[in-house]
Amino acid sequence: MLAKTISASVIGIEAFEIEIEVNVQRGGATNNPILSNMGNIAIVGLPDLAVKESRERIKSAFVSSGFKGITDNITVNLAPADIRKEGAAFDLAIALAILGGSNQLKRDRLSTTAILGELALDGSVRAVKGVLPIAVKLAKTNRIDAMIVPFENREEAANAAPNLKIYPVKHLLDAVNFFNSNNLEAFKSSFNPMQALNSISPIDFADVKGQILAKRALEIAAAGGHNSLMIGPPGTGKSMLASRVNTILPPMTFEESLEVSQIYSVLGLLNNKNLISERPFRAPHHTISDIALIGGGKDIRPGEITLAHHGVLFLDEFPEFKRNVLEVLRQPLENGVINIARASGSCTFPAEFMLVAAMNPCPCGRGEVELGCTCKIDEKRRYLKKISGPLLDRIDLHVELKQLSQDELLNAPNGESSAAIRARVMQARAIQLARLKSFGKFCNSQLNSRELQLFCKLNNSSMNLLRQAITQLKLSPRAYDRILKVARTIADLANSPDIKEAHIFEAISYRKSDIIS
Repeated sequence: MLAKTISASVIGIEAFEIEIEVNVQRGGATNNPILSNMGNIAIVGLPDLAVKESRERIKSAFVSSGFKGITDNITVNLAPADIRKEGAAFDLAIALAILGGSNQLKRDRLSTTAILGELALDGSVRAVKGVLPIAVKLAKTNRIDAMIVPFENREEAANAAPNLKIYPVKHLLDAVNFFNSNNLEAFKSSFNPMQALNSISPIDFADVKGQILAKRALEIAAAGGHNSLMIGPPGTGKSMLASRVNTILPPMTFEESLEVSQIYSVLGLLNNKNLISERPFRAPHHTISDIALIGGGKDIRPGEITLAHHGVLFLDEFPEFKRNVLEVLRQPLENGVINIARASGSCTFPAEFMLVAAMNPCPCGRGEVELGCTCKIDEKRRYLKKISGPLLDRIDLHVELKQLSQDELLNAPNGESSAAIRARVMQARAIQLARLKSFGKFCNSQLNSRELQLFCKLNNSSMNLLRQAITQLKLSPRAYDRILKVARTIADLANSPDIKEAHIFEAISYRKSDIIS
C-alpha cells in the first residue's frame, strides 16, 4: 500500500521540500521480530550514506516500540530525485510513512504534515540541524498545516513559523499517537524579538582609555556600515575596541534575527535556543583557511563571513593572514554575498558584515624608534605590502592608534558609554533608512555610483579639497567613492542634509593608503 508524507533537506542554507513516498508490498502483518521480516527496504532518490543507514535505525526503533513486522518488500522514494538527500533527519518521516503503508497508522493527515527527526535505536527522537530554515520554507506552503519536530528543536521551529502548528515529539510513539488519536498539544513559543532592545552588554566603550580618534572612527563605521582598519602597537586597545563595536550597532530587527538564526541552525550552532537576538561577532584566527573563511568544502557549508552576517567580522593581526585568504574577501566586501561553485553544485551565501581589522605598524609591533623599534625600512614595507591595494581600497576607514600617555594610562577611563554612542548611531541610521528605503538599502556603505551622485553632491570648496586628496594620496576611483560614503555618514551623524568641507576633511583623514602602499 502506498503512503506519502513531507520532509525537507538543506543545501547550503536553502531548504528544499522533499516528498517521501513509501510502497509497502506485504502478505500481512505478523508478530515476528521486525529485524527478520523487514530485511528488504530499498531507499531511492539520491540518498547519501546517512540516509541509507536509516533502514537499520528504523528497524530497531520499530522493535523497541512494539510495532509489527512487514513480510514483503518496502520501497522508499525521496522526491525530487535529482536533489541529493543528506543526514538522518528523514528517519522519523520514513518510519511513519512505513507504518501508514502497513495500516498501523492513520494516513488521513500524513500527506499534510511535515516531519523531521532522527531516530535512536530505542525509538527516541534526536534533534537535527537546519530546522529553522526548513520551518521558514514549509510555512510558505499552503498544503502543510502541521509540523512534527524533535522536542529539542521546538523553539526554533515555532519562532520561524508562527502560522504553522508545531508538534514536538520525544519518541516515535508520540508521533504515532498524533496521527492515531490527535491528542498531542501544539507548542507555542514565548520568544519576544524585542528582548534584544533591552539587553545590557557586560562590556562598554567607556571601559577603553584614551584613543578618542579610534572611537570616533568606529562610531562613523557603525553609523554607516563601513569597514575599518586599526593600525597601532600591541597594547593600544585595538582588540578591546573591536570587541565593543557590537555594543554601538543598532539592535537587530526580527527579520535580521531570523536570517542569522537560519545560518546558525544549518550548522548546528543554534544550540536549540531561541532566535539569535544579538549581532554576531566572529574573530577567526589568522591561521584560518580560505574555505573556512568564505565557506565551501565537499558539501558546501557557510564560512566565517556568513556567520558574521549582519554583524562584525574581526580580523586581528591582519597581515598575518595568508594572502589567498584575504583576497577572497574582495567579492563579499563589495557585494554583500559570496558565490561558491564546486563540482557538486553552487551556492550563494549572504555576507553583509562589518569588517574590523587590526594590525601592527611593523613586524616588531613597536612602530617607532622611540618605542624601541629596530625594523628596517624594507622590512616595514614588506610587512605592510602583505595587504594588497585593492583590498585596502575596500576598507573605508584607516585609523592609527598611538601609545597611551602617562595620564591616560594611570587615570580611570572617562569616555562616553556605548549607550550614548549607540543613540547617535541609531539616529544616523534612521536618516539613512528614510533616504534609501525606496532603493532597497539601509546604510551609506551600500551606495552605488549612481546613488553617490544623487546623495553626495559637493560644493566648490569641498570638491577642491577632494581633488587635492586624490593627487597627494594617489587615490583610486574606488577609494574616492569610499571617501564620499564616509563623508555622507559624517554629515548624517551631524544631522546635516549637505556634505560640508569639514565632513570631507574628516573623511580624508581616515585614508591611510599613503602610509601602507
